[in-house]
This record gives sequence, structure tokens and C-alpha cells, in this order.
Amino acid sequence: MRKVFVSRALPPEILQPIRELAELDVWPEDSPPPYPALMERVGDVDGLLCLLTDRIDSQLLEHAPKLRVVSQMAVGYDNIDVRSCTARGIPVGNTPGVLTETTADLAFGLLLAVARRIVEADAFTRSGEWRTWSPMLLAGQDVHHASLGIVGMGRIGYAMAQRAAGFDMRILYTHPRAHEEAERKLGARRMPLESLLAESDFVSLHVPLTPQTHKLIGAEQLDLMKPAGILINTTRGPVVDQAALIEALQAGRIKGAGLDVYEKEPLPADDPLLSLPNVVALPHIGSASISTRTLMAEIAVQNLAAGLEGHPLLHCVNPESLS
Repeated sequence: MRKVFVSRALPPEILQPIRELAELDVWPEDSPPPYPALMERVGDVDGLLCLLTDRIDSQLLEHAPKLRVVSQMAVGYDNIDVRSCTARGIPVGNTPGVLTETTADLAFGLLLAVARRIVEADAFTRSGEWRTWSPMLLAGQDVHHASLGIVGMGRIGYAMAQRAAGFDMRILYTHPRAHEEAERKLGARRMPLESLLAESDFVSLHVPLTPQTHKLIGAEQLDLMKPAGILINTTRGPVVDQAALIEALQAGRIKGAGLDVYEKEPLPADDPLLSLPNVVALPHIGSASISTRTLMAEIAVQNLAAGLEGHPLLHCVNPESLS
């Protein structure tokens, strides 16, 4: 009988197709399995359904000689040593496309929350300090007709641009290639990163985490932003040099930040970011709508089932592994 390990509990009905193909072992806790426990659980499995919080490296793969497929319930896969999987003939699945609109919703929501100081205002109302209407009470920045710089015009970046167009924003972007549809339909303008940072009122990051994008936004880049500039990050925490961001926020070199991801997750309770009133900090919930997370799980299960049966995955990041 084939065996499968699932690194986090999913609704039983979603996992039912796997139960019909293999013996199922599901990690029972809300927190991810520690690396030694993960290594132990994959020792004799044919399939693995994992999350971004699980480190799937060459050492772990060596302890899983029967492994035939790795299915990740996420779009990104920087936690997986894809090269080692490919060398072992192990296809790696992911769940692209289905979370685009949901993540863009959250990214634009963060932009609005920071610009209009919505979280601060909610806390102020609840504190009992609200005594009267005041002309400049919690006054924030306009979003309409402002400039939005999008770093990475992929699926989510383009969806972010579509939302910005509804606010009559000026859309700037940086990307390895021109995005003709964004330019034609939304009037987006492509430019180098340095120019984008200098011209944008808001900067939203939408790039994958790679060696080239690791700490893409550091002290030098933050210094290029406007003093009233706001940074939004819903992609991967290490794309931003977090220490440099904290320093820039504390010194007032930029106005604020809306963050859903961090260099270290979960974010420690004593992290300086959490003491800054000009930061809205979320717990990595970019794709967390009920319908989107359900669909992501279903696709991850479909990828897993296909790999167990020796069929092509619905979404495979290393199709060359099958040859």
C-alpha cells in the first residue's frame, strides 16, 4: 500500500481522493512539523503534501527513497530544493493562478489601511480617547490619483494594477519584460527600479524569492523612496531587508509599511516592527479566503494524486523531472 504524508491538517473531504489511493498520515498540530519530525515521517512515503513552512532539502530527500511526488499547497516553492527533486525524478507541484485575485485584494487592502490609517483609527476609537471631531484627526494620504509602483508585473502584480486603475492611480512597474496588456489597458509605464522607487507614492512588491530578489529592497532602495512613500509587501519577507526597513520607518525616511510577510515567521512578539504605529502587520494571510484556500488544497491534492499514479501533474514546476 502506498503511503502519503500531509504536513498540516486539511478538511477530510478534500483528502478523500488520496485515502482511496494510499495510506494517509496527517500531521495533527496547527504548527508545522519540526524538521526532525518531518524527516522521520517521510522515511517510507510515496507522496508528500507540504506547505511553505516545510523545508524540503536534499538531506530530507535522501531520507525518503520511495518519494515519487512533492505537492506544495502554495504558488511559491523557495522552501523546496527543486534541483534535487529533479535529479531524483520527483515532480514538484504547486497551485498557481487560483490565489491571484485574493492576494491582490489583500495587497490593495493593506495599501488603503496604511494610507488612511485605518488600523490606528480603529484602535483610537476603541481606546475611549475619541472626544470630538477634529479637522486633522488621524488624517492620512489620498490613494486616488497617487502613483503606484509595482515591482514585478506577474499575475498578482497585474491584478494589483487593475485595482489601482479603479482609483485612477498612475501605474508604474518594473519587470524583466514589457507587459503589453498593462501598458495598453491600464496605461502602465515600465521603468528601472531606481526610477520607480523615486517616483512612486506607494510601492508594492510582487516578485518571487530568488537569489536575485533576496533583499532586493534594502537601505539604498528605501532611501530612494519619497519621505511620504509607503511600502507594501505580500510576496516573501526576505525580499526586503527588514532591519533596513525598521530603521527607515523609525527615522521617518518613509511614511509607512503594510506587511503580510517577514524575514522570520511567525514574527516575534518583541519585534520592533510591532511597536511602530505606521506599520500594519498581518500574519501571512494573503490568500486566506475560504474559497481560495479550499481551491488551493484541492489542486494540491490533484497534483499529489497524479504523481502517485504516474500521471503528469496539473501544475508542475519541474516537468523535466518526468524525463
